[in-house]
Amino acid sequence: MRVSHLYAPTLRETPADAEVVSHQLMLRAGMIRKVAPGIYNYLPLAWRVLRKVSQIIREEMDAKGGQELMMPIAQPAELWQETGRWDVYGDEMFRLKDRHGRDFCLGPTHEEMITTLVRQDVRSYRQLPIMLYQIQDKFRDEIRPRFGLMRGREFIMKDLYSFDRDDEGLNKSYWDMHDAYSRIFTRCGLTYRAVEADSGAIGGSGSHEFMVLANSGEDDVCFCDECNYGANTERAEMHPIEATKEPMKELEIVNTPNCKTMEEVAEFLGFKPEHAIKALAFYSDKGPILALVRGDHEVNEIKLKNKLDCLFLNMADATVINDLMGSAGGYLGPIGISKETIVVADNTVMNMCNTECGANKLDHHYINVNPGRDFKPNIVADIRLIRKGDPCPRCGAPVDIKRGIEVGHIFKLQTKYSAKLNTIFVDENGEEKPMVMGCYGIGVGRTMAASIEQNNDKDGIIWPVAIAPYHVIIVPVSIADEAQRTIAEKMYKELNAAGLETVLDDRDDRAGVKFKDADLIGYPLRITIGPKALKENKVECRVRKTGEVHLIDVDTYLSDVQALFKQL
Repeated sequence: MRVSHLYAPTLRETPADAEVVSHQLMLRAGMIRKVAPGIYNYLPLAWRVLRKVSQIIREEMDAKGGQELMMPIAQPAELWQETGRWDVYGDEMFRLKDRHGRDFCLGPTHEEMITTLVRQDVRSYRQLPIMLYQIQDKFRDEIRPRFGLMRGREFIMKDLYSFDRDDEGLNKSYWDMHDAYSRIFTRCGLTYRAVEADSGAIGGSGSHEFMVLANSGEDDVCFCDECNYGANTERAEMHPIEATKEPMKELEIVNTPNCKTMEEVAEFLGFKPEHAIKALAFYSDKGPILALVRGDHEVNEIKLKNKLDCLFLNMADATVINDLMGSAGGYLGPIGISKETIVVADNTVMNMCNTECGANKLDHHYINVNPGRDFKPNIVADIRLIRKGDPCPRCGAPVDIKRGIEVGHIFKLQTKYSAKLNTIFVDENGEEKPMVMGCYGIGVGRTMAASIEQNNDKDGIIWPVAIAPYHVIIVPVSIADEAQRTIAEKMYKELNAAGLETVLDDRDDRAGVKFKDADLIGYPLRITIGPKALKENKVECRVRKTGEVHLIDVDTYLSDVQALFKQL
């Protein structure tokens, strides 16, 4: 490809609405252009990267027995109504009607579609296991599309679905995909962690996220370097903390004027927050909820929602607190709370003694509170959010927490969809059973963006070789110079013939402009043909990642460039 013909309109200035590095650099490098919030055109350079990521995915999916197909984006409502998800999926679903008034959606995911497809044709245990996948656009009407390709409304996803006879088969498929995903992200040159995760709207009995570690990540990931445990902080388990045992004191109510926050109460009464009980009010489809954690801990709303099996869970407003809970905002506590309120206590709370909590009365708190004696929660569970330095739930070593970008997610669906959609097989004994399913997704565009988040500097993108749009760029300092132009053309043809994807910057422009564009786009190798080096029959070969410059002989350049390329 010649740069004079390459559709890559680079920008010198960073667009004001680009918040993260990948968004900024893809816009500046002429890789994407915005159509509407969360919707982008992929320009040729980006599309080359996406095709390379997709090819790596295809190779690893096929190696595990996956078969590629293509399903429609437009899905009839009837499929989603069979599983009950049409009414509960929420506003993220793009819904539309055809000319006959029939309801459809633009597929945010394809569990219903693939499950009904398989039920048409697969009936015997002899046909299992099956793994089917596609690489296709998905649509989700995000309330706040942002960060470029990180959170869009239209995006490219690889989704594979496994169908097995039993849990043993599902486990094999699941860990085969775990291995395949590890190979994919390693081949793409990413630093990542596979962590335990919440299954969310997809459901199922277990899942792992593949998180690329980057400061721009939307999720917090905790991990242990001692035992390799890792989890999204939404999912991370927390063991109860034991407290020092002491004789129970008599319960008292004390005046705490204008002390609403934990810090204010602790200072007024002279205790540390970890000695008190923090109460947070929520409202859900199950009614009002009072969640209790230790004063220095935070409620993990995902754990709480999952424990209650809620359709929705929101922070309660003053009306709920006053009218339904019978309490005063800032003075919430489990003693004397309305009977309609479901009280959920974290495991650690139940180990505390002679502690403090709100008295559900303006300007008053209880002291010498003892759980079990003074109040009995409806539910005791792990509802605490993990923090940096907390003990690892596997080995007890302190965990670290970093930001991560989710690029892949694998789920054990079990029979959640097959049972509802009557996707059954007949086993060797003639019994009908629902197929046991898994689903496995990779954000293709997200993988490209995550790579840029991890691989960049002040000058632009530094592509891992496996997914770089091109491998080499040739930059004659002056294309008008016949000697430079002749050598550039010769190298351009020979490098491409040798399998190195090469770009020739044939623009009649200043060398500095060409160098800036080459660094911005991030070609792994840059060959510069200039008058000084040519006097000695040499050209410069610069490695984008390290900045190293190698003077190589024009007569032996091909083997030298190939040797440098192999080291990348």
